[in-house]
Amino acid sequence: MTGSPALNPAVVEWDGPHGLPQFEQIIDSDYAPAFEVALKQHEAEIETIAGNSEAPTFANTIVALEVAGDALSRVSALFWNRAGAHTNPEIQALEREIAPKMSRHYSKIGTNMPLFRRIDALWEQRDTLGLTLEETRVLERHWKGFVKSGAKLEKVEQDRLAAINERLASLGASFGQNVLADESSWVLPLAGEEDLAGIPAFLRDAMASAAQAHGGGHSHVVTLSRSIIEPFLTFSERRDLREIAFKAWTSRGINGGETDNRAIVTETLALRAEKAKLLGYADYAALKLDNTMAETAEAVNGLLMQVWEKAVVQARDEEQALAEIIAEEGRNHVVAPWDWRHYAEKLRTRKFDFSEAELKPYLQLEKIIEACFDVAGRIFGIHAVPLKNVVGYHPDVRVFEIRDREDKLVALFLGDYFARPSKRSGAWMSSFQSQHRLPLANGRLGEIPIIYNVCNFAKPEPGRPALLSLDDARTLFHEFGHAAHGMLSNVAYPTVSGTGVSRDFVELPSQLYEHWLTVPEILKTYAVHYETGAPMPQALLDKVLAARNFNAGFNTVEFTSSALVDMAFHTRDAVEDPMAVQDEVLKEIGMPSSIVMRHATPHFQHVFAGDGYSAGYYSYMWSEVLDADAFSAFEETGNAFDPETARKLKDHIYSVGGSVDPKDAYRAFRGKMPSPEAMLRKRGLAA
Repeated sequence: MTGSPALNPAVVEWDGPHGLPQFEQIIDSDYAPAFEVALKQHEAEIETIAGNSEAPTFANTIVALEVAGDALSRVSALFWNRAGAHTNPEIQALEREIAPKMSRHYSKIGTNMPLFRRIDALWEQRDTLGLTLEETRVLERHWKGFVKSGAKLEKVEQDRLAAINERLASLGASFGQNVLADESSWVLPLAGEEDLAGIPAFLRDAMASAAQAHGGGHSHVVTLSRSIIEPFLTFSERRDLREIAFKAWTSRGINGGETDNRAIVTETLALRAEKAKLLGYADYAALKLDNTMAETAEAVNGLLMQVWEKAVVQARDEEQALAEIIAEEGRNHVVAPWDWRHYAEKLRTRKFDFSEAELKPYLQLEKIIEACFDVAGRIFGIHAVPLKNVVGYHPDVRVFEIRDREDKLVALFLGDYFARPSKRSGAWMSSFQSQHRLPLANGRLGEIPIIYNVCNFAKPEPGRPALLSLDDARTLFHEFGHAAHGMLSNVAYPTVSGTGVSRDFVELPSQLYEHWLTVPEILKTYAVHYETGAPMPQALLDKVLAARNFNAGFNTVEFTSSALVDMAFHTRDAVEDPMAVQDEVLKEIGMPSSIVMRHATPHFQHVFAGDGYSAGYYSYMWSEVLDADAFSAFEETGNAFDPETARKLKDHIYSVGGSVDPKDAYRAFRGKMPSPEAMLRKRGLAA
């Protein structure tokens, strides 16, 4: 492979510290030739496995598949990281080309009949092969993957399925690029104190830094980065400017022209429905929910509506309280969506006698990162060692060794925390390399995980600290919970490593980790004032903890409405006008006019910028039922860091990946399956 003049070896042969890629040796023009070589190599490996003249065994078929495609995995990991976290027009053009090409590649593998016959033979004999539980689950993953790729279809149907998958890959790439284009191109310049009325110092600093990042033509700008737009909507006294910013934020993907996503959504839903029918499922939700904890759309909607009914009642009470403040100010307007955050902050200040601006000086990014690592040490016995002179994929990226109690290296972790125009919005965890213990062609036995977190916090001006909101801090803990799931993985096979679990279980480790942010012991230690170093006063700490469920109706309505619309889209045969369906669902459930979906359809990237959370956005709430109950296990001991409970959590949830059925894994940890009651109490929706 290294002999090809077109291939930069650094893309596929990672010889940085502990096997980290040497990012500084890779340029954008390296990706296309690397994909070309890696795809051909993977095809050859697949043909060797499929054409093996020996009878199929778990070793010569499944294990061989598990380690095949190493070069393709490496170039893919690097490229998709680049496309999401630091893109440019050259990368975006290649993304539009590579997405369908990768779909074609995997469709061809999924319908390789000699290969499927080998896997199918093993599946039929699985009870006589002496497989471990993990091996049985790995075999099941491969067999079901081939069936869902069309291996049991007639040739004409296989060809149609391949064409559908290829087109869906292209549509998903375009959808995400359109949202990023709408986000990164929009700014609202602010001039003078009148425009800045109500804006606290931390947000002024962030908007000044954003102005520089967008060319420096203005002193301050509002951008559509969540870490700027949300506090602007919270603090700005200029209702006219809040309305402009809010409408820009909620109209991403629906502005007409080249970046409008409505046609993409319509075609995507039609193709998904057709794909489900081809594979013998009633609808796309049934296809996606196969092999999940929820199992059926009825179960999903049952949970969502149980929560919705409580949330919408509380949201209307909250709206009335906001309307009273508006009236007190002598204004005669209703509570519009661009008013909610602003007046909710005033209500919180009044009700709990503190504001987000008062809290933020105590939530320094650096200290919250330290808190994250401290919690990991207390629960899991791991600690982070910064690698100061190691280059990440962007100058803002930090690199850490993750070591256990015996100082053994268990993982590498990269943190990429600041927003930039080249990064898509939101926050996520992914991996360059997953943990496993299989022997590889290069002579290595297994690999350690290389995990990264991406966030979009407002970058401060040089010399100033990055200050987070409480929601930002929760986001950091959430994503590190995903990272811990990947870094603590202890399985033999890559397919079931780390986060390789069902979609409605994967959010358990991340959402559970959020709970430790507000453990008083952690806040007292790490919530210190950025200027004085003084810890958060006990009185403010008490108020923060008392206010944890403030605005719960609003937050739950935002989320649940999005999840219900997602399920409605994917339980219908045809959706000719997605926006009409969205409106129909919201009307049917009684969506308050003062609140909008957290992710409206044209920028619902979880669902349409790829397939990850399609018919699966509910999974955050499904996992929340689990995480609320799981944290109760610690609370019942009287110690948020109880060693025995922590041991069971690590052994049965964080380290087993998908090697165990998620229901069995949860029962092994908790002794029972949970009911929604703990989650409803956590959200403040039940006594």
